[in-house]
Amino acid sequence: MQTGTKEPAEKSPPSNSTTANTSTIASAQLLEQARADPDTFLKELGSQLGGLSETEADSRLKQVGTNEIAREKRQSALMRLLGTVKNPLVLLLMALGVLSFLTGDLRATVVIFVMVVLGVVLRFFQEMRADNAAEKLQAMVSNTATLVRDGKEAEVSLKMLVPGDTVRLAAGDMVPADVRVLSAKDLFLNQVALTGEALPVEKKAAPSSPDVQNPLELPNICFLGSDVESGSATAVVIHTGNRTYFGSLAASLVGQRQLTSFDLGINKFTWLMIRFIAVMVPAVFLINGLSRRNWLEAFLFAMAVAVGLTPEMLPMIVTVNLSKGALAMARKKVIVKRLNAIQNFGAMDVLCTDKTGTLTQGKIVLEKHLDAQGDPSERVLQYGYLNSYHHTGLKNLLDEAILDHEELEERLKAKEKYRKIDEIPFDFVRRRMSVVVEDETGLNTLICKGAVSEVMSLCTRVEVKGESIEVLPEHDAKRRQLADDLNGQGFRVIALAYKQMPGGSDEPVYSVKDESDLILLGFLAFLDPPKDTAAEALKQLHSLSVDVKVLTGDNEIITAYICKEVGIPAEHLLLGSQIDAMNETELAVAANATSVFARLAPAHKERIIRALQSKGHVLGFMGDGINDAPALKAADVGISVNSAVDIAKESSDIILLENSLLVLQQGVLEGRRVFGNIVKYIKMAASSNFGNMFSVVGASAFLPFLPMLPIQVLTNNLLYDFSQTTIPTDEVDADWLTRPRQWTIGKIMRFILFIGPISSIFDYLTFFMMLYVFNCWHNPTLFRTGWFVESLFTQTLIIHVIRTNKIPFIQSRASWPLILTSLVIVAAGAWLTVSPLANTLGFVPLPPLYWLFLAIMLLGYAMLTQVVKTWFIRRFGE
Repeated sequence: MQTGTKEPAEKSPPSNSTTANTSTIASAQLLEQARADPDTFLKELGSQLGGLSETEADSRLKQVGTNEIAREKRQSALMRLLGTVKNPLVLLLMALGVLSFLTGDLRATVVIFVMVVLGVVLRFFQEMRADNAAEKLQAMVSNTATLVRDGKEAEVSLKMLVPGDTVRLAAGDMVPADVRVLSAKDLFLNQVALTGEALPVEKKAAPSSPDVQNPLELPNICFLGSDVESGSATAVVIHTGNRTYFGSLAASLVGQRQLTSFDLGINKFTWLMIRFIAVMVPAVFLINGLSRRNWLEAFLFAMAVAVGLTPEMLPMIVTVNLSKGALAMARKKVIVKRLNAIQNFGAMDVLCTDKTGTLTQGKIVLEKHLDAQGDPSERVLQYGYLNSYHHTGLKNLLDEAILDHEELEERLKAKEKYRKIDEIPFDFVRRRMSVVVEDETGLNTLICKGAVSEVMSLCTRVEVKGESIEVLPEHDAKRRQLADDLNGQGFRVIALAYKQMPGGSDEPVYSVKDESDLILLGFLAFLDPPKDTAAEALKQLHSLSVDVKVLTGDNEIITAYICKEVGIPAEHLLLGSQIDAMNETELAVAANATSVFARLAPAHKERIIRALQSKGHVLGFMGDGINDAPALKAADVGISVNSAVDIAKESSDIILLENSLLVLQQGVLEGRRVFGNIVKYIKMAASSNFGNMFSVVGASAFLPFLPMLPIQVLTNNLLYDFSQTTIPTDEVDADWLTRPRQWTIGKIMRFILFIGPISSIFDYLTFFMMLYVFNCWHNPTLFRTGWFVESLFTQTLIIHVIRTNKIPFIQSRASWPLILTSLVIVAAGAWLTVSPLANTLGFVPLPPLYWLFLAIMLLGYAMLTQVVKTWFIRRFGE
């Protein structure tokens, strides 16, 4: 048994508030452990090459816990319902409903709670449906690892690993924890999910140089979340579970999300209405109470005014709009996990995106096949295909990229026209491999491919325009420069050479010594190329005034090349090492002026998101890797793809089921349509309600009776609300969709203050008409009926004026459902004055002359509102 070991870790995961600090400490520890010599490292960890004993492993397991990462727990139905109810406006409506019930106003109670239930239930079921459709964080792919315990190898459950365990890694294995390599043979890892770098990276056992500061670039550290592409290694576990690099990211994502731009906007509007209510309702209560000395009547009327001021339908209108948007996106194969993300999508003015898998295809592709002069060559492609097709060793990503050209198999008749004679396997000393094939004439051709310097050093001749000529030093330098230029553009370049030999009757055997006096044929250049849709999608986003920034963990050379290909300027890149030297203020300025960021760690991406948000931007982030998860959660709208790693999908708000960037443009437009209709409702309801209640305050001051009964106020409000239920079906003017739209509460408040009182002007004209034309000083029932009808008609008419920035009915017409509900509601309001319910509601029939005056006032109201609206847009903007 080993003694004197340190406790490797605490069992509980770090809280959200300390995750960043924990991550920084863990990074510093990794750097120290990577730089230490193996003996010192093992001593510090309390381990040895022969592995831990079972007793010691059990002890450590009790100390640090199992090797499992934190997961986002699925919300129960009850908790999701409570989260939906926990909204300032919903709580305000519920409070008003309870007060109405306590004062015996059952009609008001029913109306209010119907609105609350509709809004809450719609949102609850839509989000539950989206949650069920979205991918959840899955169990790790591999469930066992090869360990050395008590000096013997054994397959052990992945979750039972502890710091200090010795593990064996081989091709195809997933790295089971964060480990330090003690010995390695040709070890190459695929860690694209962590860094965004599509090409495999080599890991070695030697201590790391002090110059390496980014933990992900440490040459002797392998991270959970990567997998072994080729080679083998013996390594010792450093961190498990939430202490791993991957685990610390997952732990930081568990918990409450911060409020987004949309949430903050709704909350600000709610508090604006609460402030209006806090001023006007007490004023109405005091004026009526002091003037009539009936404090109960004054209280009931003030309660009705409070309800009248409150846009009860807002939760339902918002949810219906968002649900409609979610269904529209679902038809485009997009899962909306969080409804609010749709509006944030439309408000987004900056889209930050990862490179690998989002802008690029996320796989290595043979991009160029060039002859020795740099011209495209079909012969180079054919020889490269024959080499990759016939060699029997482990085919790497470059071989797979060549073999993707399946059309060559039939053309070359690889199995018939060319017969494999022998092969000289790849090794990491020669850095090349060769195959020998025999054609139909019996001619043997040795085809060699490998590292440029290694292959070219074996070439004494070069093929130029079909002729084999001697290699001249000056021409050889140009060919090496060609390869260097391709490397400088981010390509992985290998050289291809051959030589032909006569076949014999016996099966010849070839060896490394035969790789001599070769003829250089050309070069194969590989790249993770841009998606076909990337450039077009970025142009479309630009046309919608969405600025695109690239945030990647890949190196700056490849990043600059890809960005240039898709049309993003990359002259001024910002690197992770430069960001480390900046404070938050400096980063906000730099991030605002920079379009491309490279060599980023996950913390860098999150910092950039926060920095841009501090400048007032609404941020979208699109990514699919482990390293993208913190940024996805920090953004106002996180976007991922179905092929993304689970932690990225879990952190996202929107998941694209089809990996096409063109869907983004449709999502942005849909988000703007949704927000446009929500803003319509807010402007209509708030300005109209404010104008009516402003009229109530004035009327209460000089009338000897209540200007409208509480039941009439509530009925008016209910009818008006129902006239707006079809707003989600309405179209939004095309020019309104051309740029991002954000919450501007100050502008909404100004709109309410300017447009609302216009209705009060016509309300006071109605008062004058009812008092002096129809002599209602002693006929309060007729007065209330006249004002009820005028108020309902003007409110319903104003829907069509406010819904567009253009001239209503002429330049822009509402949807047919909205027109129909408007007509039905005004007809219902007129009918109530003569219906069997008239007596219950306190109505009487109106004289014919009233309807003539009403028509004149409606025309004047529409014209004046249109004039003020047009002036307001010119003065304050849309």
